[in-house]
Amino acid sequence: MIDVSPVTFTLLAGIAIGCALMVVFKKNPVSSAFSLVLLFAAFAGIYALLGAHLLAALQILVYAGAIMVLFIFVIMLLNADEPSFDMGRSHPVLRAIVGLFCLTLLGFFVWAFKKSEVSLVMPGLFSTTAVDAAGGNSKVISQLMFSKYELPFELTSILLLAGIVGAVAIAKRNLTSPKEGVK
Repeated sequence: MIDVSPVTFTLLAGIAIGCALMVVFKKNPVSSAFSLVLLFAAFAGIYALLGAHLLAALQILVYAGAIMVLFIFVIMLLNADEPSFDMGRSHPVLRAIVGLFCLTLLGFFVWAFKKSEVSLVMPGLFSTTAVDAAGGNSKVISQLMFSKYELPFELTSILLLAGIVGAVAIAKRNLTSPKEGVK
Protein backbone atom coordinates (compact mmCIF):
# COMPACT_ATOMS: atom_id res chain seq x y z
CA MET A 1 0.00 0.00 0.00
CA ILE A 2 1.26 3.47 -0.90
CA ASP A 3 1.54 6.12 1.81
CA VAL A 4 -0.21 9.22 0.47
CA SER A 5 0.87 11.51 3.32
CA PRO A 6 4.06 12.80 1.62
CA VAL A 7 2.20 13.36 -1.64
CA THR A 8 -0.65 15.15 0.13
CA PHE A 9 1.77 17.21 2.18
CA THR A 10 3.69 18.21 -0.95
CA LEU A 11 0.46 19.13 -2.72
CA LEU A 12 -0.78 21.21 0.23
CA ALA A 13 2.62 22.87 0.62
CA GLY A 14 2.62 23.76 -3.08
CA ILE A 15 -0.88 25.21 -2.78
CA ALA A 16 0.22 27.19 0.28
CA ILE A 17 3.27 28.60 -1.50
CA GLY A 18 1.22 29.48 -4.58
CA CYS A 19 -1.46 31.18 -2.50
CA ALA A 20 1.16 33.09 -0.51
CA LEU A 21 2.65 34.39 -3.74
CA MET A 22 -0.82 35.37 -4.96
CA VAL A 23 -1.41 37.27 -1.71
CA VAL A 24 1.72 39.32 -2.33
CA PHE A 25 1.47 39.85 -6.08
CA LYS A 26 -2.28 40.31 -6.71
CA LYS A 27 -3.21 43.90 -7.52
CA ASN A 28 -6.78 43.74 -6.23
CA PRO A 29 -6.81 43.63 -2.40
CA VAL A 30 -10.05 41.62 -2.28
CA SER A 31 -8.68 38.83 -4.48
CA SER A 32 -5.48 38.97 -2.44
CA ALA A 33 -7.56 38.45 0.72
CA PHE A 34 -9.34 35.48 -0.86
CA SER A 35 -5.94 34.00 -1.73
CA LEU A 36 -5.12 34.37 1.96
CA VAL A 37 -8.25 32.34 2.79
CA LEU A 38 -7.00 29.55 0.50
CA LEU A 39 -3.60 29.78 2.19
CA PHE A 40 -5.25 29.32 5.59
CA ALA A 41 -7.18 26.32 4.24
CA ALA A 42 -3.94 24.74 3.00
CA PHE A 43 -2.41 25.28 6.44
CA ALA A 44 -5.44 23.61 7.99
CA GLY A 45 -4.90 20.62 5.72
CA ILE A 46 -1.26 20.40 6.80
CA TYR A 47 -2.31 20.57 10.45
CA ALA A 48 -4.81 17.76 9.85
CA LEU A 49 -2.09 15.65 8.22
CA LEU A 50 0.08 16.16 11.30
CA GLY A 51 -2.72 14.89 13.53
CA ALA A 52 -3.61 18.25 15.04
CA HIS A 53 -7.29 18.18 14.12
CA LEU A 54 -8.24 20.83 16.68
CA LEU A 55 -5.69 23.23 15.21
CA ALA A 56 -7.03 22.50 11.72
CA ALA A 57 -10.58 23.31 12.81
CA LEU A 58 -9.46 26.44 14.67
CA GLN A 59 -7.45 27.53 11.63
CA ILE A 60 -10.58 27.40 9.49
CA LEU A 61 -12.90 28.95 12.09
CA VAL A 62 -10.66 31.68 13.44
CA TYR A 63 -8.39 32.68 10.58
CA ALA A 64 -10.31 31.76 7.44
CA GLY A 65 -13.56 32.84 9.08
CA ALA A 66 -13.36 35.61 11.64
CA ILE A 67 -10.05 37.28 10.82
CA MET A 68 -10.70 37.29 7.08
CA VAL A 69 -14.13 38.85 7.62
CA LEU A 70 -12.35 41.59 9.55
CA PHE A 71 -9.78 42.01 6.74
CA ILE A 72 -12.48 42.23 4.06
CA PHE A 73 -14.39 44.71 6.22
CA VAL A 74 -11.33 46.95 6.50
CA ILE A 75 -10.59 46.67 2.77
CA MET A 76 -14.16 47.65 1.91
CA LEU A 77 -14.13 50.40 4.53
CA LEU A 78 -10.95 51.95 3.15
CA ASN A 79 -12.20 51.52 -0.43
CA ALA A 80 -8.79 50.33 -1.57
CA ASP A 81 -9.33 49.63 -5.25
CA GLU A 82 -5.91 50.22 -6.75
CA PRO A 83 -2.51 49.88 -5.11
CA SER A 84 -0.68 53.16 -4.64
CA PHE A 85 2.70 51.68 -5.58
CA ASP A 86 3.10 49.46 -8.62
CA MET A 87 6.51 47.84 -8.48
CA GLY A 88 5.84 45.69 -11.55
CA ARG A 89 6.36 48.11 -14.41
CA SER A 90 8.40 50.90 -12.92
CA HIS A 91 11.19 49.06 -11.09
CA PRO A 92 12.32 45.86 -12.89
CA VAL A 93 15.83 46.06 -11.40
CA LEU A 94 14.38 46.35 -7.89
CA ARG A 95 12.18 43.32 -8.57
CA ALA A 96 15.21 41.32 -9.69
CA ILE A 97 17.19 42.33 -6.60
CA VAL A 98 14.30 41.45 -4.25
CA GLY A 99 13.80 38.11 -6.04
CA LEU A 100 17.49 37.26 -5.82
CA PHE A 101 17.52 38.19 -2.13
CA CYS A 102 14.48 35.96 -1.46
CA LEU A 103 16.05 33.02 -3.31
CA THR A 104 19.31 33.50 -1.39
CA LEU A 105 17.40 33.62 1.89
CA LEU A 106 15.47 30.47 0.96
CA GLY A 107 18.71 28.70 0.05
CA PHE A 108 20.22 29.70 3.38
CA PHE A 109 17.20 28.33 5.28
CA VAL A 110 17.37 25.02 3.38
CA TRP A 111 21.12 24.77 4.04
CA ALA A 112 20.67 25.61 7.74
CA PHE A 113 17.87 23.06 8.11
CA LYS A 114 19.95 20.31 6.50
CA LYS A 115 22.97 21.11 8.67
CA SER A 116 20.99 21.24 11.91
CA GLU A 117 20.14 18.18 13.92
CA VAL A 118 16.39 18.56 14.05
CA SER A 119 14.49 15.84 15.82
CA LEU A 120 10.98 15.19 14.59
CA VAL A 121 10.07 13.67 17.95
CA MET A 122 8.56 16.34 20.18
CA PRO A 123 9.96 16.32 23.71
CA GLY A 124 8.04 17.02 26.89
CA LEU A 125 4.34 17.78 26.92
CA PHE A 126 3.85 17.16 23.18
CA SER A 127 5.67 13.83 22.96
CA THR A 128 3.66 10.96 21.56
CA THR A 129 3.41 9.16 24.88
CA ALA A 130 2.40 12.33 26.77
CA VAL A 131 -0.30 13.20 24.22
CA ASP A 132 -1.69 9.65 24.31
CA ALA A 133 -1.65 9.61 28.12
CA ALA A 134 -3.44 12.98 28.30
CA GLY A 135 -6.25 11.81 26.04
CA GLY A 136 -5.30 13.43 22.76
CA ASN A 137 -3.85 16.51 21.16
CA SER A 138 -6.93 18.67 21.78
CA LYS A 139 -6.82 18.08 25.51
CA VAL A 140 -3.13 18.98 25.75
CA ILE A 141 -3.62 22.19 23.76
CA SER A 142 -6.68 23.24 25.75
CA GLN A 143 -4.92 22.57 29.06
CA LEU A 144 -1.99 24.74 27.97
CA MET A 145 -4.21 27.47 26.53
CA PHE A 146 -6.29 27.88 29.67
CA SER A 147 -3.51 27.42 32.24
CA LYS A 148 -0.03 28.54 31.20
CA TYR A 149 -1.13 30.79 28.31
CA GLU A 150 -4.38 32.13 29.78
CA LEU A 151 -3.21 35.75 30.01
CA PRO A 152 -1.89 35.97 26.40
CA PHE A 153 -5.09 34.28 25.19
CA GLU A 154 -7.28 36.84 26.97
CA LEU A 155 -5.09 39.77 25.89
CA THR A 156 -5.39 38.62 22.28
CA SER A 157 -9.17 38.53 22.56
CA ILE A 158 -9.18 42.06 24.04
CA LEU A 159 -6.93 43.25 21.20
CA LEU A 160 -9.29 41.77 18.60
CA LEU A 161 -12.26 43.38 20.34
CA ALA A 162 -10.49 46.76 20.33
CA GLY A 163 -9.83 46.39 16.60
CA ILE A 164 -13.47 45.62 15.89
CA VAL A 165 -14.69 48.55 18.02
CA GLY A 166 -12.23 50.87 16.26
CA ALA A 167 -13.36 49.70 12.82
CA VAL A 168 -17.02 50.22 13.74
CA ALA A 169 -16.25 53.69 15.12
CA ILE A 170 -14.45 54.67 11.91
CA ALA A 171 -17.27 53.27 9.77
CA LYS A 172 -19.91 55.11 11.80
CA ARG A 173 -17.98 58.39 11.54
CA ASN A 174 -17.72 57.98 7.75
CA LEU A 175 -21.45 57.30 7.48
CA THR A 176 -22.42 60.48 9.34
CA SER A 177 -19.97 62.83 7.58
CA PRO A 178 -21.04 64.23 4.19
CA LYS A 179 -19.27 62.82 1.16
CA GLU A 180 -17.34 65.04 -1.22
CA GLY A 181 -19.36 66.17 -4.22
CA VAL A 182 -22.71 65.06 -2.75
CA LYS A 183 -25.22 67.87 -2.19
